[in-house]
Amino acid sequence: MTLSPGRRHLHLNVNIFQSGIFAGAWRAPDGDPRAAFSLGHYITTARVAEAAKLDAVFLADTPVLTPDIAHRPEYALEPTVILAGIAAHTSRIGLIATASTSYNEPYNIARRFAALDHLSRGRAGFNAVTTTGPAAARNFGLDQAPAHRDRYRRAAEFVGVLGELWDSWDDDALIGDDARGVFADPARIHAIDHQGEFFRVRGPLNTPRSPQGRPVLVQAGGSPDGIELAAAHAEAVFSAAQTLDEGKAYYRAVKSRAAALGRDPDGIVVLPGLSTVVAATRDEALERLNGLQDLIPLRYGLDRLAALLGIDADALDPDAELPWDLIGPAENVQGPQTFFTVTTELARRERLTARQLIRRLGGGLGHRVVAGGPADIADTIEEWFTSGAADGFNLMPDVLPSGLAAFAEHVIPELRRRGLFRDDYAGTTLRDHFGLARPPVARYAPDTAEVPVR
Repeated sequence: MTLSPGRRHLHLNVNIFQSGIFAGAWRAPDGDPRAAFSLGHYITTARVAEAAKLDAVFLADTPVLTPDIAHRPEYALEPTVILAGIAAHTSRIGLIATASTSYNEPYNIARRFAALDHLSRGRAGFNAVTTTGPAAARNFGLDQAPAHRDRYRRAAEFVGVLGELWDSWDDDALIGDDARGVFADPARIHAIDHQGEFFRVRGPLNTPRSPQGRPVLVQAGGSPDGIELAAAHAEAVFSAAQTLDEGKAYYRAVKSRAAALGRDPDGIVVLPGLSTVVAATRDEALERLNGLQDLIPLRYGLDRLAALLGIDADALDPDAELPWDLIGPAENVQGPQTFFTVTTELARRERLTARQLIRRLGGGLGHRVVAGGPADIADTIEEWFTSGAADGFNLMPDVLPSGLAAFAEHVIPELRRRGLFRDDYAGTTLRDHFGLARPPVARYAPDTAEVPVR
């Protein structure tokens, strides 16, 4: 099947979440408790994704050890280090890593991701996240994380500075003329002289403009501040939605706000998270799902759910509905407001007990879990894709790499049969895969925090 050049096509990433998205994935017969610490695990998973022609692999991250470590593997190795290793063993798959705008400086991140883009020949993407919670703050000399809105104001300035730094070399600044002894033209390399509310950065970057011009800028967040950041700056957006209507509402919100800011809405790829349990038949998939749900430690699930809701875990009765009188509105939450909203709405809508809610979400919180045979999974993907709820999905297989291999074996052929997904890559860069143009160099007026919307 050859995809029509003028037709909209599905985008698929895979989130390499340690042993798998399910909390008990490391305990499964096909799981590995040490996968999070093994470069070979990440390379193997990325090769499965590349063989299936997925757009990218994605690595989440947080700069803190949380209590989850008592029950499951956590974020362990720094993501760009992992992706550099993957880059050396793959040739086409995109490479997206997460870094915190709360506890990094723009120059370091600009340099790190430019290096990854050079080394991978144009496959890098940066997922900009704000980081909440006192535990992470204490790792950086603070008692508390900044307030939600302050974190997003810092993030907006942060990604603006990244663009300035990535554009600080003209495309033709690197001359490489050995006969004349001219390596680079300093007149085509520009200081940025950024002075803003949070950052003062002289520049320029000390690496040439990378193969994609700029690494693809990715963002995740469904709060009003998150939507504003995504609409103003992001080129791909990771979202969370439990229902088709929620997916459509978020999709419209981001695209319409981008248009209001003067951007082309088609220049943003919206990718909801989708946790998958795949087998050759629906019955086999449901049996696998039930087994994985049984491996979720109840204490882990209750602690995570309580932290998300902003209440004490002792207030949760596993076999009762959530204590709604203790749970405030989303705007009062300093943590991930997106996951708070989709989780509480799911619990209210289906009147789930805490135990049922934990099982429904696989021990994770917020992303939709689907289990079934090839047609079942393809049906839900096609419905969201064709009805304006998604441009594709950030896949979160139950167990890795086996869950991704099952998706590649059973679901990818069905998506291709329906004319939704590629047989092969049409280009070599992550921008090519996402259908994004290589941005031209933008010049910025010095001595101002204002940057053009991209």
